[in-house]
Amino acid sequence: MADRRSEQAWRISVDTGGTFTDVVVVDDSGRFTIGKALTTPARIFGGLTAALADAAQKLELSMAEVLARTSIFIYGTTRATNAIVTGSVAKTAFLTTAGFPDILVLREGGKFNPHDFSTPFPKPYIPRRHTFEIEERIGATGKVVKPLDEAQAESVLRDIRALGFEALAVALLWATANPMHERRLATLIEQHLPGVPYTLGHALNPILREYRRASSVAIDASIKPLMQAHLRDLQSDLRDAGYRGELLISTTIGGCIDVESVIERPIHTVRSGPAMGPVAGRRYAALEARAEPALVVDTGGTTFDVSLVRDQHIAITQETWLGERFTGHMLGIPAVDARSVGAGGGSIAWLDDAGLLHVGPHSAGAEPGPACYGRGGTRATVTDAALVLGYLDPEFFLGGRMRLDTDAARRAINGIAALLGISAEQAAYSIFAVSNETMINAIKDITVSEGIDPSEAVIVAGGGAAGLNIVSIARELQCRAVIAPRTASVLSACGMQFSDVQAEASAAAPTRSDAFDRALVNRALADIDARLDEFAARLAARGFDRLSRHYRVDAHYTAQVWDLSVELPSARIEDAAAEEALVEAFHAAHRRVFEVEDRASAVEFLSWTGRLSVSLPDITVVSQGASHEQAPTRRQVWFDLDGAVEATVVRGDALATGAEVSGPAIIEEATTTLILPPGTRARLTTNDSYVIELSA
Repeated sequence: MADRRSEQAWRISVDTGGTFTDVVVVDDSGRFTIGKALTTPARIFGGLTAALADAAQKLELSMAEVLARTSIFIYGTTRATNAIVTGSVAKTAFLTTAGFPDILVLREGGKFNPHDFSTPFPKPYIPRRHTFEIEERIGATGKVVKPLDEAQAESVLRDIRALGFEALAVALLWATANPMHERRLATLIEQHLPGVPYTLGHALNPILREYRRASSVAIDASIKPLMQAHLRDLQSDLRDAGYRGELLISTTIGGCIDVESVIERPIHTVRSGPAMGPVAGRRYAALEARAEPALVVDTGGTTFDVSLVRDQHIAITQETWLGERFTGHMLGIPAVDARSVGAGGGSIAWLDDAGLLHVGPHSAGAEPGPACYGRGGTRATVTDAALVLGYLDPEFFLGGRMRLDTDAARRAINGIAALLGISAEQAAYSIFAVSNETMINAIKDITVSEGIDPSEAVIVAGGGAAGLNIVSIARELQCRAVIAPRTASVLSACGMQFSDVQAEASAAAPTRSDAFDRALVNRALADIDARLDEFAARLAARGFDRLSRHYRVDAHYTAQVWDLSVELPSARIEDAAAEEALVEAFHAAHRRVFEVEDRASAVEFLSWTGRLSVSLPDITVVSQGASHEQAPTRRQVWFDLDGAVEATVVRGDALATGAEVSGPAIIEEATTTLILPPGTRARLTTNDSYVIELSA
């Protein structure tokens, strides 16, 4: 692999979403070629092959020739997330310390409305009847309070085998302080249930908070049978197709990792798609020399994801919820802070019992899809509304590869219009207005909660449906500008192209600023480094050797229940000055987020994390330029409820670098459409992005 480091090899990234499978091929000149096809849920490789073949056709090559020129293949999938959301995970047993069977049941608490007693208490991720208590006990200091009762543990494992469980999640109390009982239990599992996958809490997620640790263990174990089979099938399918290079998998921390590591810990694939959007957004904002905070949005067929990039740093959170906050399930591991709402191109419009219009969270997906797809869908979606409003050209969807059925879209919208007593166009615009408000609220949630004023930010717009309404949303929020890359429809797949190979290791070492245990902390950091060293050595043997390390700690003031992540000034806390610098960094972080600091309170430091980043060969984005000449056309478009106006329609591949387009206008790319309301103007930059300045 030495030659891979010395020159730019071809690279392929794939993002399989709920509606579309996106492929990006980057050649040795840095040119991006996009392939797109409908996702095939029953057999993912079908949609992947169709999208890859689409990209290969644009390159005037066969798919086999593209694969032969490629040395790095990065794959991202929503399969794990979808399995969790739909409940189609493995039958999993949860093993925990005797006396503590309700960790997953009781959670951490929290409720949006404390006086609302109409909402039922959420069910645990693993049913209570699938919880098994193990007779043992480790104390908080790591001392054995009660030895592991191996006879009782073996009896439990025999019951688990008899009941046909497909995976085991093990989270014993205080295994983070002393993992000897979990390790012995692993040996017993391999003896009594050979071949059955299992996950140990101390190995996967060694943090103090028992619910978060247990939740992550339960999620990881439950998706192991599915994801291990899926990833191994993918490897086999790619090899059969002729691919011989590296296979990397995108992860929830905004990086990618070798497939063998993900097979061991598939939880890192959960929500990996939204994690890649901000990686791409960060690069596109930097290319345009925008120093403001960047709000990165990704509007797909099913969801609208929004994340924050500030000072070129992507926000990371320990509190990622699968589903609604408090009522869903916590991922429990560090993840890119991407908020998702059910508002995308395939989101279904509906009226409640009071006659109020809603959009989402349910989606038409790829099967049957929006009514205009002509695949059997009959319910009105955002895409159907866009067609009725004149935003989409039915003959140029996916660059003309898919014809949209305008009559079917109008029939679906008429169903909503009749109930509201308005015209089809008014109903379609109302669907957009409701969908926009959902997206605006998601943006406000991630900005205001992080101390950011949306009017001080720029928006980087991604996703196939983003361009339909992002300028209107940005104007409503008074954002400074919108950056819409020509590759917007495959933002997550582009993020994989700009990502690093990354791995994280954590250790629990609780201490306080008023009694800082430097030896304890440095032992934890040394343990983290030892685990990262193993990962680095494995990658270095395969040619990946451009390494960097960063460290952070989760901390809070005493009596607080929420944590903030703080970057460490160095790899070790060597002296009192380093301790003071760390405390000052926490005060500054607290002041930035909450506009207040409490220097009278001690700071509690809990979990320490190291991140190893291995840089892939850098990619220089090159302008695609104009590929042909085509005169603009005109069509009637609805930009508000007052009626249609004549808008200019321009094909993106007919625009030269530096070209400007003034609204009312529509810019049509092969895989996305950018709507410019009256009074706005877009400029195509040398970095192949449309920039719409709004600050004036």
